[in-house]
Amino acid sequence: MYRFLLSRQWVILTLLALVLIPTMIELGFWQLHRHERRVALNQVIAHSLAVEPVPAESLTSPGAKVEHEHLYRRVTARGSFDTADEVVVRRRTNADDEVGYHVLTPFVLEDGKILLVNRGWVPADGPSQSAFPEIPAPPEGEITVTGRLMQDQTTEDSGIKNLEGLPDRQIMLINSELEAQRLGKEVLGGYVELTEPEPSGDTPEQIAAPVHDEIGPHMAYAVQWWLFTAGVPIGWVILVRREARERAEQAEAGSANTEETEPSAV
Repeated sequence: MYRFLLSRQWVILTLLALVLIPTMIELGFWQLHRHERRVALNQVIAHSLAVEPVPAESLTSPGAKVEHEHLYRRVTARGSFDTADEVVVRRRTNADDEVGYHVLTPFVLEDGKILLVNRGWVPADGPSQSAFPEIPAPPEGEITVTGRLMQDQTTEDSGIKNLEGLPDRQIMLINSELEAQRLGKEVLGGYVELTEPEPSGDTPEQIAAPVHDEIGPHMAYAVQWWLFTAGVPIGWVILVRREARERAEQAEAGSANTEETEPSAV
């Protein structure tokens, strides 16, 4: 009755079902892990923003990697901005999804080390993004800054290619190791998103605090993939039973037609 399962069509369909089941199970766990990572990150962000600021050099040092548990931690530093070595980070958007730059200004600490400070977003000077944009100057002299500690940006983590041959004073990624090579100085690992002091004008537009009360759709996607997984064998059984039923009906119809056409005995 089920010999049709050995046909080429049904062998291919069965193999496809056997491949889809583990694949969709794995996709479900992938979404589950993304959900778990988001929940864990939300906890880190909530804690980092709630506690009092600490000195930046207590959490990072030249050549060091900012630990995950210190991500978005509020830090302070005292020193002065060095606008002579200021650069802009290409292809960054603001809250309104307008494309422009992030302003990266070295902050010279009292001990001579450099803390990279992302002062915020400025609009592009023309569609080509080749000219250096107009940037309001930061406060002069020795000041104290406060900001959120961030990890170095890499191509692997961000998906942004670190292009070469860019216009003067423009970069693609904020990376303390690359900036240390460019500046020829000791640069603390990671960088800081500036929150204080606030700019005196409209720009640079400070980067908004990260959202940490949303978990995203990943859990729902995981459940969907697992429901699809359950649907594959159920669908396969339904198709097999329908095929068997249709073949049985065709066989009965063929048998009836044969009986009708046979000559009657004299």
